[in-house]
Order: sequence, then structure tokens, then C-alpha cells
Amino acid sequence: MGSQSNLISVQESPQDTAQDNRELAGQPQRSHVPPIFVVGVWRSGTTLLYSLLNQHRDLRLFFESDLPVLWPIFRVPWERKAWLEKWEYWNAGVSRHDLEPSTLTGPVSSLAEAMERAGSEFAAQKGKTRWGCKSPSYYDRLDFLAKEFPDARFIVIWRDPEEVVLSAIKARATALWFTRPGMMHKALLAARTLKTQVDKLISRRAFVHQLYFRDLLEKTDVTMRGICEFLQLPFDPAMTVLDHADRTGVFEGGHHKMAMGDKIVAKKEKKESLPADLKEKVARYKALWRAEWGDNWMLTARFVQSTATPPGLWSRFMGQIQYQLLRAWDIVPRICFSVLPVSVWQKYRKLKYKDVEWVRQQITTKESKFPIQGEAKKKRLKPPEAAA
Repeated sequence: MGSQSNLISVQESPQDTAQDNRELAGQPQRSHVPPIFVVGVWRSGTTLLYSLLNQHRDLRLFFESDLPVLWPIFRVPWERKAWLEKWEYWNAGVSRHDLEPSTLTGPVSSLAEAMERAGSEFAAQKGKTRWGCKSPSYYDRLDFLAKEFPDARFIVIWRDPEEVVLSAIKARATALWFTRPGMMHKALLAARTLKTQVDKLISRRAFVHQLYFRDLLEKTDVTMRGICEFLQLPFDPAMTVLDHADRTGVFEGGHHKMAMGDKIVAKKEKKESLPADLKEKVARYKALWRAEWGDNWMLTARFVQSTATPPGLWSRFMGQIQYQLLRAWDIVPRICFSVLPVSVWQKYRKLKYKDVEWVRQQITTKESKFPIQGEAKKKRLKPPEAAA
């Protein structure tokens, strides 16, 4: 069987001080507590982990608030004043989490201040003291988050790339995001980027805890105890079941069906259903990463023995070029959205989708409390399908 430490898939940075322990113990009179970020590549189990963590009596996480990817908002004074409205129009972050805009209004000087204000309010709704956010969108910006939130706690989840890609293919049936060109390539290579980011966190002695997806499914109790120990929180047995999970901000869509259930399902994916060419590509990158890091990376340490050969230099070079272009396709619109007025994006969405509210309708059914978006709702056009 081995010791309990061998059962917990954990790699942590060594920093630990008495002062930190006092902060983590939770002082009601303190206005600041370290935020918690839960990160993994897409389809790696972040939503399941989010649901379990939110069961803890002291902890409440945002579901993909994604404010950090809109960081330019907080670099431009006139846009910083509209951060709440921008956040709402980006992904209904305010209404999805049942936040009241009036409680969050007032000047903010930074991303960290805005997130702490919203996070503290969100946690307080349920009488909780610790707040955080889970999002795969942070996979390439952990170092940035550590600079913005120096005392943040990072929980990183790893999943076999073959399972990630297969799950992403299945998600295409109900989620537009996964139908984007190159999505499977990006989902595969994102694991390498996430490792680079984790290495940067560890080098700067940030607080990092890593776990493996299969352990979360098959050793839930031990894995969640390990997380509580890392966060210096008392273990709460409610974290091992999904009976009354708080999923306040989860997006609409069938791709969250498994994670939105009331049972933790440990069934393995049928890997043979992965298309042959994609299966070979994944196997080649797994062989490359295994040769490079062996057991020094939690992900590659779990790879089974394979006869696959790593991709050649040219293939890797072209693959990296494609990957960087796909990343730019994600990043550039975020920057543009952050610095341009909401009215510009309303016009854009009206032209593209024939309805300024169509994107929002794919995300949530909750009503927006912002006048400009409420007004747009009154003038709603027919959805794109009907208009066609």
C-alpha cells in the first residue's frame, strides 16, 4: 500500500512561515485573505474540483470569473471605472455569481483590489471567509497572477492528455468553444505551458499544490485532505461528495453534465475512440515529454510505457508556431475588449450574431442588472437560427 504521502499526488513549494499560518488560520477582523486559484487545462477536472472545494464551510470559489485575462481594463483609468460592466458583458460574471453591483461600486486601483472586493462579497453571501477562482484560462498566466497576488495559493490539476483531448472532442457537441479550429492541438500543448508556469511559481517560492485527476476520482478523501492541509483549513467531509454542491456561477451547457451530477464517476474514457491520427500525435508528445522529464513532472510520471517515438524537430517547430497563433487568437480579443467601450462590442455582437444578447444566453439564464445591457434585452432581436 505504501504511506499516505505516496497516495497524495502533491508537489508543494517549501515556503512556510508562522506569519502565513496565522493568516491562513482565518482572523474575522482581517480585511485581506490570500486568494485561491484552481487551474488546469481544459477538460482536466477543474469543474469537479471546484464543486468539491465549494462544499467546504469556509471556502467559496468563482467559476471562471476570468477577470485576470481582462487585465488591461485596470491599466486604463477610464476603463477601470467600468470594470463591473465590462466583466458582466464579457461572461456575465456579476450576474452568474448573484453579485449586487451596488455593493461593489467605487473606485479601484488594480485588478487585485477589484477581485478581492468581489471575492470577499461572494464568500460573505454564504458566511464564508476564503475566496478564490477556478479557471482553465489561467493556465498560461500563473506567474502574472503571482505578481498581482503575492500571497495567493495555487492548486493545479493534471490529467492525461489523451483523456483531455477525448473529452474536448465530446464537448464540441454542446460547447461552441471546443468547435474552434485547432482546439485539440491547443488543448494538448497547453499542458506544457502550464508546466512552465508551475515551474516559475515554484522558483519564486509561491504556494503551489499539485494533484492528479485520477486521484481526485479514485482517492477523493485522501486528495481533498491533502488540499485542506495545503490551505491550512480543517478537513470538511462534505468536500468528498457532491450531494449539495454550490455551483452558483457554472455556465449553461451539456459539457458540464458529468461535473454537475451528484456522484463522482471514476469510469475511464474509452481511449480507442480517439481518431487514429490524433491518437498518434498525442502519443508522440507524451513520449517526448516523458523522455524530457521522466518522473520529475507529475503528469509524465503517470504515463504508461509506450513504443511511440517523439515528434521530429520540424514537426515540433511547426506545432509550436500553430500553438502560438492559437494562443494569440485568444489573447488579442481580450485586450481589444478590455480597452474598447462596451457599446462597440454590442454593435459587434449584433452584426455577428444578429442579437447583442446571444452570447450571454449561451452562458446563463440569469438577468443582468446593468442598465445598458438591460436596455439591449428589451430590444432583443430574433436569435441567429430564427433570423436565418
